Amino acid sequence: MTITDKSNKLQQRLDQESLLHKMTTQIRRSLDLQEILMTSVSQVRLFLDADRVKVYRFGADGSGEVIAESIYQERLPSLLGQRFPTDDIPEAAREMFLLVGQRSIVDVANGKIGLSPLQSKETGKRLQTNIYYRQVDACHIQYLKAMGVQSSLVMPILHSDLQEPSAKPKLWGLLVAHHSQAREILKEELKVLQEVTDQIGIAIAQSNLLTQAIAKQQREATINRVSTLLHKLPTIQLQKALEEIITALGGVGGRLYIEQSPELYTWGDQPILPYEGDNSILEEHLVWQNWMAECKQGNIWATDDLYKEPRLRVLALAFRSTQIRGLMVIPLHYREKFIGVLSIFRPEFETEILWAGRCEENRRQILPQLSFELWREQKKGLSAEWKPEEILLAQALSEHFSMAIQQHKMYKQVESQNANLELRVQEQTAELEKSLLTTKVLKQVTEQIRRTLDLQTTLQSIVREVRPLLNSDRVLIFELKSKSVIVEEINGNWQSVLGLNAPAGCLPDEYTLLSFQGRVRAINNVSTASLSDCHREFLQSLQVQANLIVPINIGLELWGLIIAHQCDAPRNWQDAEIDLLEQLADQAAIALQQAQLYEQTSRAETEARNQAARLENILHELQETQSKLIQTEKMSSLGQLVAGVAHEINNPVNFIYGNLCHARDYIELLLEILGLYQLHYPHPHSEISTAIKVMDFEFLVEDLPKIITSMQVGTDRIRSIVLSLRNFSRLDEAENKRVDIHEGIDSTLLILQHQLKANAEFPGIKVIKEYGNIPRVQCYAGQMNQVFMNILSNAIDALQMGTKDKGDNPCPMPTIHISTRISADNSRLLIRISDNGSGMTEEVKKRIFDPFYTTKPVGKGTGLGLSISYQIIVEKHGGTMECISEPGQGTEFWIEIPTKPPAKIVN
Repeated sequence: MTITDKSNKLQQRLDQESLLHKMTTQIRRSLDLQEILMTSVSQVRLFLDADRVKVYRFGADGSGEVIAESIYQERLPSLLGQRFPTDDIPEAAREMFLLVGQRSIVDVANGKIGLSPLQSKETGKRLQTNIYYRQVDACHIQYLKAMGVQSSLVMPILHSDLQEPSAKPKLWGLLVAHHSQAREILKEELKVLQEVTDQIGIAIAQSNLLTQAIAKQQREATINRVSTLLHKLPTIQLQKALEEIITALGGVGGRLYIEQSPELYTWGDQPILPYEGDNSILEEHLVWQNWMAECKQGNIWATDDLYKEPRLRVLALAFRSTQIRGLMVIPLHYREKFIGVLSIFRPEFETEILWAGRCEENRRQILPQLSFELWREQKKGLSAEWKPEEILLAQALSEHFSMAIQQHKMYKQVESQNANLELRVQEQTAELEKSLLTTKVLKQVTEQIRRTLDLQTTLQSIVREVRPLLNSDRVLIFELKSKSVIVEEINGNWQSVLGLNAPAGCLPDEYTLLSFQGRVRAINNVSTASLSDCHREFLQSLQVQANLIVPINIGLELWGLIIAHQCDAPRNWQDAEIDLLEQLADQAAIALQQAQLYEQTSRAETEARNQAARLENILHELQETQSKLIQTEKMSSLGQLVAGVAHEINNPVNFIYGNLCHARDYIELLLEILGLYQLHYPHPHSEISTAIKVMDFEFLVEDLPKIITSMQVGTDRIRSIVLSLRNFSRLDEAENKRVDIHEGIDSTLLILQHQLKANAEFPGIKVIKEYGNIPRVQCYAGQMNQVFMNILSNAIDALQMGTKDKGDNPCPMPTIHISTRISADNSRLLIRISDNGSGMTEEVKKRIFDPFYTTKPVGKGTGLGLSISYQIIVEKHGGTMECISEPGQGTEFWIEIPTKPPAKIVN
């Protein structure tokens, strides 16, 4: 071999590796499929020195389209964006492309075609890269000559679904290389190009995954936005929710019709009935109502062309004056009751298809295509097809609309009755709370059992899970009462025994007794085991060569058997396998016990259901009254949580704190001993010297006492935090007793410390405390902490919002000022909490103590904090609470409470 030959081969190998490197780099760098395909055809054209390389993608109708192309100096005309009829590539050729990954090389001058299958059609195994030549059809030669091609290479591009590894690949498209002159394709080139098509297939799969992920994310975002508009905002936003779903489904208009009201919400293009009358609203037309009466719950009807639907012949006149062509109708049901309908409209559009030559259907089966001159086909009156994922999105959103509309109706009904229910609520609250708690517990237990008590599903799941774990051929559950198999799981082509009854006498009474006593029977070989002739013949008729039987006992009753069969050969059952089957038999027994318990409680549930329905209605009536207690309950829960956390932290911290001093002493003693060793043994063994250098012994000796000191400081800090948390919770003290008010304020500030700190967007809040010399005050400490929490939280929010509103304008340091003092006669305690925020107008200041009044954005506040604080100070402690504020002058809260409680305190 000459040096030139070696250089050429080396260059070819470098070119091949460069091509593959560029392909893999492009796929890793970009998930844009079109960009990857354009790069691929460009690199392949350079690699083959071809005149034209293109990617040909198959459409859903079987036709093809050139979606990526690279041409050298216009030697061949561009086909980018042009369609090719289905008949251009015969079905037999497509099957070979898919089944064996066949590549084809056509030599026009010699009239030959080279076929190179990637894998065996019979065995499916990958083959060596061999090319088998034969004569090519004359029509194929004429086809290529008409395109100006003298040599062509066609390689299939297969697509595999990464989410379903077991799914078979599909023929996605072709990688085609054309030469205007004769060109020989080498085996090495074919091998490299096969790797390129494999990389393209990976890029297609990745692009599809990305597209699916983005579509799923968009659907979930749409559902969240609609759910927020329908459920989470203070008032239901049906109009905005309608606009949101129309936009998400690509509509130009839509309608929401609520039959119970009746109410109609519209957006965008709308149909207009050509006549006026009592039923001028489309949804109130008799034809439409009869149609809706036939719709079942959960069914969604969609059409791409409403003018082709027979049931819309009469109503289609309403759409003639519009551009609406596609229609989706979503019936809304709530518990099988029809409550309305949601309609989405899509517009018609015109499209133009670019064909590579005019398609003449009457000649395509006779002559090959001889002209590839661009032909434009115009199509009118089309509408986008409704996709399955859009139908699923519509189904999910219909449930939100149905629930929101029904809840809104119930809310209005409850609201209209609230005026006459206050006295009844006060008289029946105690009794209702007790009954409601009992009903809720019963309902929760019933719902949990209903979700998991499908006995057939549970038993089927058991046999489905245990069969692969045991690696057996068949697993079944036999019910003793019916003497038949009720569930089974089979691996292989073994016959089914589902529903099969055991012959009389094959299960003797003594064996039933042993099973009742928990006896497990393992038969390793049916042919040699000690069995009755009837039993052996029965098992052999089922192709069983070994089996394992475990009883299912419910209390003192033998309910049935769980059995594993080995059909292909005898088998020695292991202890672990027997134990596994016994555990699953116990699970089956639990499921059966739950099913029996469900039957016993179902009658009680029926009796309680009517009462639960009445209680549910009364519960809605109570919501307005109970909402005032929410804030108090939250603070109580916070206090319990804080107390619990403080208690749980306190014990381990005290343990660590108490042992740190001993640890310090022990470490000092160890260091002294090490020092003595160094003094008396200045030349230790070489291995010890190496270890000392590796661990940096001098730094370790110096740093270890510092670590202990840091731990001591940390535990001191944790103990102080725990003490502050316990002071805030006040759960270890009597409800009404003398306390230090300053401790309550400091504990509240500690909890809010994270909101006071500065960050990248907020300069932080300075807290100035001017505590007077005040005595301990008899009060409800936990509720006073709640007052401090509400006032300080509002002050922090006001200062943060004021900083954002001023933007880049200079503003003073956000500050909260807290002062306490005692009155001259020592009878009252004065607490003043002020901030230098933006202040309040007179109108806002008059309403701040009203329930449910808030100036915060939606989702930031309930409007209950100051109202409840006012009740705690005035009604609970007999004090006074005032607000002093002006726009731009900040806000100050003035609180006075008696140092001794009055003779009567409102509870």
